[in-house]
Amino acid sequence: MQYHATSFAADGFNVDLVGYGGSVPFSTVRNSEKITLYELIQAPAFLKSVPRLLGYVLKVLFQSITLGLKLLLLPKSGVIFLQNPPSIPTIAVCWIVCLLRGSKLFVDWHNYGYSILSLSLGNKHPLVKFSKWYEHAFGRMSHLNICVTKAMKKDLQENWHIRAETLYDRPADMFQQTSLPVAHKLFTKLSQQYDVFSNRNIPNSTIFTTQSKDGTIEWLRDRPALVISSTSWTEDEDFGILLKALTGIEDSPLPNLICVITGKGPQKEFYRSEIQNRQWKKVEFCLPWLESEDYPKLLGAADLGICLHASSSGLDLPMKVVDMFGCGLPVCALKFNCISELVEDGSNGLVFQDAKELLQQLKILMADFKTDKTKLRQMRQNLERFQKMRWHASWKNVVLNILEQKIKYD
Repeated sequence: MQYHATSFAADGFNVDLVGYGGSVPFSTVRNSEKITLYELIQAPAFLKSVPRLLGYVLKVLFQSITLGLKLLLLPKSGVIFLQNPPSIPTIAVCWIVCLLRGSKLFVDWHNYGYSILSLSLGNKHPLVKFSKWYEHAFGRMSHLNICVTKAMKKDLQENWHIRAETLYDRPADMFQQTSLPVAHKLFTKLSQQYDVFSNRNIPNSTIFTTQSKDGTIEWLRDRPALVISSTSWTEDEDFGILLKALTGIEDSPLPNLICVITGKGPQKEFYRSEIQNRQWKKVEFCLPWLESEDYPKLLGAADLGICLHASSSGLDLPMKVVDMFGCGLPVCALKFNCISELVEDGSNGLVFQDAKELLQQLKILMADFKTDKTKLRQMRQNLERFQKMRWHASWKNVVLNILEQKIKYD
């Protein structure tokens, strides 16, 4: 949503961005004179202690009231733009506000809310069935729609009777390959918080880079490989696949490897414990919480990205891979229905089905990762075409065009 907000602002729209706190927005959002931030109140903590179903109902009621009042008290807008999911109660509340204020409801379909709910409750659970009905019913009330894949566009048309245009996620300008001086500065900063980045044997060095007395910065010849994965630590990402694959590296002739996993979510502490309970010889882990400006720099300095996103609907694409590609970072991605719309197997990345396949890919890509003649280097070159189309240009071609057509014919 921050990408949409900055694009709307860049094209002259005044934007009221409504959402929950918990993380610092991009500097482009914070510093824009066209964007005003409004923070929603979190549901009371005591709702977690009541029976699950009752707590869910009370939470939805609380969110409906707080979101509805917030939107009604804001200056009237021509369009209410929302990203789905979350679906409940957002779509219904926004539709009612649009009805009362004469605004258009514009939905960005990133996935289906009911499909995410089914991961923990199962498809036959009454709450999942209600969620699916609700999402179908109120989703059709929207005036304008975009979605993230051609497969989802087809599904919305055939099964939901919703016409949507496909807007592929594209990287923002901040996602670029990181220069060596910037990478060294970042590693030095991170080494003050996380020992895995530090190098106590060589002065003015990190585990990856070194700075000589004349100021020259170089990659260390015997440095480990830097592998990064970004995860929401939820049921639709089986982190156990990566752990199992990395276990196989322990007995291989591959170089040492540092695996950085960013993000927060419900299963993070469980897997942190899993990592700590195993004996690792060649692999070190770091689970940092990065500042928003540091995340793209780390991606741009890494050797390989790993994506474990499985897609609850089989129709969405992982934004984390888009960000990695924007930094020129090749990716090994878990296979699912429409991943081929983003990852071209063997060209800009590799696709795996299980831990065994991922291990084989790591052995191929990490064997000689520091030279210019590797498969990784070839993939980086293939990503140069992808990097040329950035978010705002793609957004203008689709979203701005939809709005202009709507204004033209209304």
